Amino acid sequence: MTATMTDAPPPVAPKAGAGNQRSGRSFGQILMIVAGALLLVAAVRVITGADQLDSAGQISAALGLAVPIGLAGLAGLWSERSGVVNIGLEGMMILGTFGAGWIGWQSSPWLGLLCGIGFGVLGGLVHAVATITFGVDHIVSGVAINLLALGATQYLAKLFFADGDAAEAGGNPKQSPPVDTLPHVTVPGLSDGLASLEKHHWFLVSDLAGILGGLVTNLSVVTILAVVLFVGSWWLLWRTPFGLRLRSCGENPVAAESLGVNVYTYKYAAVAVSGGLAGLGGAFLALVTSHTYLEGQTGGRGYIGLAAMIFGNWRPGGLAMGAGLFGFSDALQLRNGGETVHALLLLLVVLLAALAGWKLYRKALWQGVTSAVMAALVLVWYLLTDEVPSDFVGATPYVVTLLVLSLSAQRLRMPKADGLRYRKGQGK
Repeated sequence: MTATMTDAPPPVAPKAGAGNQRSGRSFGQILMIVAGALLLVAAVRVITGADQLDSAGQISAALGLAVPIGLAGLAGLWSERSGVVNIGLEGMMILGTFGAGWIGWQSSPWLGLLCGIGFGVLGGLVHAVATITFGVDHIVSGVAINLLALGATQYLAKLFFADGDAAEAGGNPKQSPPVDTLPHVTVPGLSDGLASLEKHHWFLVSDLAGILGGLVTNLSVVTILAVVLFVGSWWLLWRTPFGLRLRSCGENPVAAESLGVNVYTYKYAAVAVSGGLAGLGGAFLALVTSHTYLEGQTGGRGYIGLAAMIFGNWRPGGLAMGAGLFGFSDALQLRNGGETVHALLLLLVVLLAALAGWKLYRKALWQGVTSAVMAALVLVWYLLTDEVPSDFVGATPYVVTLLVLSLSAQRLRMPKADGLRYRKGQGK
């Protein structure tokens, strides 16, 4: 994303052949990284005795917390791949929570889910009109969306939930009455078998059982829908002519228009989809996490979703891993967080030591020494304490966000025309 917007023309089209260069890692390399991470986590669990580190309950809680972050990040990916910076994701999520809670308690949670998506689309269209049609600074428009959404939902909550039938059903100026639960899915047989394996606490076997058990037990239908949306977004944006045209609008809209692409249409479509996905993330919070609309329940997840999108380098796979990491760190607060975070300190020592060795091998002396010193300090912290203070546990998701972004910043490549103003007819 760009912090400032200018009227400078977008960069020239890339040279022929530049798009054929491979980026990212191969599937085999990804499998090796995942296998190494599993072995490392299993070893840390055995050494520290922190069995909650990768238990089914921890993974299930992490998945539930990762879904709204992942949907917010996916919303940002759609918008920014078309060249529109969407800082207003937080506000669109707020609109989604209110829409889901407002309609959900009056009718059914399914209609509430649709209304949450619709409210998010409305917020996305307002952002699209401001940035695409009128050329308003993308950051200014996004901040305005956040402020307007917060003020509007606070006013509407006082108007609709403070008295009458809503108040009698449990509503008040800061929350809606309770909403019925959406269905949950558990894979029969497999869930119980994995739970049995996990209880033995065998090295690696029980770790795998705990992770897989958390992914097949008591899943909300919205979680399954989110997985489908991630896969569908990857296929649509990277495997179809529609996706190619949409991404070209974020890379070089002038060149795209010269080839017959209606840039405005694609940008509007992308920002509308972005708003709908953010609204779905808000509806998840209202209908699955708490079963009611609560003022302030988004808790900055729209911004963390943007961080996950940046960590994922504007790609669905990396975004999903980033959302999972943030969800996992957030879930530590719910399940014996102090001891589990203390065990993670040992994992952090290993990772910092490995980073120090790699930097020294690459002749990056200053970075290698810094990583080694940090590894030593964290090791001392681990050895001299038995548990991490609860205040630090609460801050863990935000610390992880800062660490991940700082470590991944060097390999990022955002869409070239992301955030730049575009006027129809520039390519003719």
